[in-house]
Amino acid sequence: MKRSGWLWLLAVVLTLSAAVWQRWSGPTYPVRVQTQVGPWQLSGKLLRTHDTSRDLPVSLTARMGGDIGATRGAGSPTEDSLAGAVLWRRFPTADPWMTVPLQTLQTPAPASSAPEFELGARLPRQPPAGKVEYSLLLHAAGDTTRVPPGEALVARFKGAVPLPVLILHIIFIFCGMLLSTRAGLEALADGPQLPRQALLALVLLGVGGLTLGPIVQKYAFGAFWTGWPLGEDLTDNKLAVAVLAWLIAVLDLRRRVSNPRRGRLLALAAAVVVSLIFAIPHSMHGSTLDYETMQHIQR
Repeated sequence: MKRSGWLWLLAVVLTLSAAVWQRWSGPTYPVRVQTQVGPWQLSGKLLRTHDTSRDLPVSLTARMGGDIGATRGAGSPTEDSLAGAVLWRRFPTADPWMTVPLQTLQTPAPASSAPEFELGARLPRQPPAGKVEYSLLLHAAGDTTRVPPGEALVARFKGAVPLPVLILHIIFIFCGMLLSTRAGLEALADGPQLPRQALLALVLLGVGGLTLGPIVQKYAFGAFWTGWPLGEDLTDNKLAVAVLAWLIAVLDLRRRVSNPRRGRLLALAAAVVVSLIFAIPHSMHGSTLDYETMQHIQR
C-alpha cells in the first residue's frame, strides 16, 4: 500500500475512534443498568434524551435469579414480590420530587421457566430543551435499591429532526472530521495534497456545522444558533472554532506568496484543534430550558 493509502487508513481509524468516543461519552447516551434487589436481577437502559412528542419511557427487565444471601449478606427472602417507583422532577428546579409507580409492562414468562418481566413507567413529555431528572427506587424481600445509586439521571427533550436533514448533517460532520485528520497527517508528511484536503475539510465542516447544524438545532430546540455571541452552547461554539481554525489555514495556504512551512504548521494546528474539539463529549453544556423564564440557557 502506498503512503497515501496508509495515511487514509490511519485517518479513518482516528476519526472512527473519535466519533465513537464522543457518542458514548456524551450526556445523552443511555445509561446501562445491571443491579439486584432481593432475588431479582434487573437490567436495561435508562434514556437521557427523548422526543417532545411522547412521554419518556423508563423500564427495566426483571429476572428471578441470584442469591440474596451471597449478594447482600442477608438470609433467604421471605417474599418474591418486586415493586418500585420512579422519582422525578423538572431540571434544573427546586420542584418537589414526584412519584410514578412502576407497573408490569409485559406478561411474566411461563411458570416452567424462570420468572421474567418488564417493569416500567412514563414521565411527562417536556417542551424542547426541557429536562427532567429521575431515579428508580426498587423493593423486594425487605431489600431496597436505588438506581442509579448516586445522582439522579437527567434526560433532555428535543423536537423531531427530519431524517434527511439529520443524515446529511452527520455525513458532512463525519467527513469533515475525516478530511481534517487526513489534512493534518498530510501536513506532517509534507505531502502535495495539503491545500486541496484543507479546503475540503473547511467546506465539509462549514456546511455540516454552520449550515446544517443550525437547521438541526432549530428543529430540535427552536433556535438556529445558541452559541457566541447569543449564548454559550458548547456544540455551536466548538464548530465555529473548528471552521475558523481551518479558514485561517486555508487562507494562508492559498496565498500567492506564502511560507510553505507556516502553512503546514497552521494546517497541523487546525487538525489538532478539531481533534481536541471532537474529544469533548457531544451535547455537553447544551441548550436547557429555564422553567422560570422559559428561556434557553446552557447547562
